[in-house]
Amino acid sequence: MGLSSTLAVSAFTELTGPSGLGTARLPAGLSRAVTLASGTGAGKADKAYTARRTIAANGTDDLDLAGVLTDAFGGTITYAKIKGLVIAADVGNTNNVVIGNPASNAWATLLNATGTLTLRPGAVFAAIAGSADATAYSVTASTGDVLRLANSGGGSTVTYDICIVGTSA
Repeated sequence: MGLSSTLAVSAFTELTGPSGLGTARLPAGLSRAVTLASGTGAGKADKAYTARRTIAANGTDDLDLAGVLTDAFGGTITYAKIKGLVIAADVGNTNNVVIGNPASNAWATLLNATGTLTLRPGAVFAAIAGSADATAYSVTASTGDVLRLANSGGGSTVTYDICIVGTSA
């Protein structure tokens, strides 16, 4: 089974203000894209997981990156390296989605073992390894393979979309 992926992030702005007899405009942009061919080396990926998931009030969602998640065809995914991770909190959430690490078996190559990121409703987080990066974000089965997502509060569930692209070796 082959996999081709394009992971991209873009930000564009235009600052305007009065200038002489008109309006001055200063457009600026930052855009990066990585295209990955099918495989396991630099510039390649062979595993992808995508889902819309819901976390109960005050709950957590521990994603085991080595041997528990399944792809769109029902095959078990065991990541060795993560090349791209995109998480989008649903705009209709009341609470935040907190990305962090559990107390044991934490996947801590992206965030350190105590670090967390908070996604407010509608927020998006993306981490993309460069196409020349063969190491990317390593996953260590059984000891460093759990990514935790949590609901920041009680009273309501939170929903998020996730895409994980990586390699099996």
